Amino acid sequence: MSLILENVSKSVDGQDWIRDIDLTLEPGSFNVLLGRTLAGKTTLMRLMAGLERPSSGRVIMNGVDVTGTPVRQRNLSMVYQQFINYPALTVYENIASPLRLAKLPRKVIDERVRETAAMLHIEHLLHRHPLELSGGQQQRTAMARALVKDADLILFDEPLVNLDYKLREEFREELRELFRTKNCIAVYATTEPNEALALGGHTAVLHEGRLLQYGRTPEVYHRPNDILTAEMFSEPPINVVPGLVTDTEVTFDETVHFKLNADLRSLEPGRYKFGVRASHIGLVPHADDDLELPVNVDLAEISGSETFLHVRNDHFQLVLHLSGVHEYSVDEEIKIYFPTHKIYAFDMAGSVVHVPSRLGGF
Repeated sequence: MSLILENVSKSVDGQDWIRDIDLTLEPGSFNVLLGRTLAGKTTLMRLMAGLERPSSGRVIMNGVDVTGTPVRQRNLSMVYQQFINYPALTVYENIASPLRLAKLPRKVIDERVRETAAMLHIEHLLHRHPLELSGGQQQRTAMARALVKDADLILFDEPLVNLDYKLREEFREELRELFRTKNCIAVYATTEPNEALALGGHTAVLHEGRLLQYGRTPEVYHRPNDILTAEMFSEPPINVVPGLVTDTEVTFDETVHFKLNADLRSLEPGRYKFGVRASHIGLVPHADDDLELPVNVDLAEISGSETFLHVRNDHFQLVLHLSGVHEYSVDEEIKIYFPTHKIYAFDMAGSVVHVPSRLGGF
């Protein structure tokens, strides 16, 4: 089953919530909708599900126009942020509920409930009620109910946002494994670039109701079409510094100079915006063409085993994403190393004009 959105738009009270989206999701694909809050992710999924009708455009499932077909007549499931279960029913009955609505034989229901519960590691909880479960167990129950009916389309609206970090990691790994064997279309909404990278598959980057880019997740991450996609698909956002290219060198804000490397020689002389990911700037040099920059520390933001180091010079600010705990004082003078071979270049309108050849990992 394929899902095609043809020039789909949705307006509410004169405001565009979704604008002119063309998107094709292939059978058996796992797809991430990545965007900030209010980017249009939930609205787009509701349009896919038939919970909303587009103001213009068409929704086509498996070659059939279902734009006006209500959700009850579509074979789909949806998992929400909240742990939505029936509190008066046991875990077994919660999972079985869509199969009972479909009037399947009792033996088939029992087999599928137990098989799905085992996949999600809650087979030992089937006799309990939702309020007797932890948050992670409640979300596993909601997911099992979505998966048990063999839907053509399964929609996940930020399902892990209310779980702690360790549980989110476990769920991501399990979801990847689950959908390797399923022949449905999965759509997963998130605000977190790292979650999109962890889940893999394909990613659609959304911003203010517009689709910026869609493709294989590593390809969208490494080869963004524009500066906005590069910023959205980085946490923290990609560092952007204005600069000038001449026949021989690059200048940042008329103060920092370095020679054109082999990658950047293809750029025509002129003004550009240069981008470098926070994780690619280091405290020690890693390559011969790393650019040494003296800077002052604004903030060392420690998060678990990582440090987000905010620094500045007289002309621009940068953020470094460092492994490990690094403690610095405000205004402390340090040197950082900027990898000129990992620089992206965007024209002044924001379109990508250069992608580094040595992309490296995430």
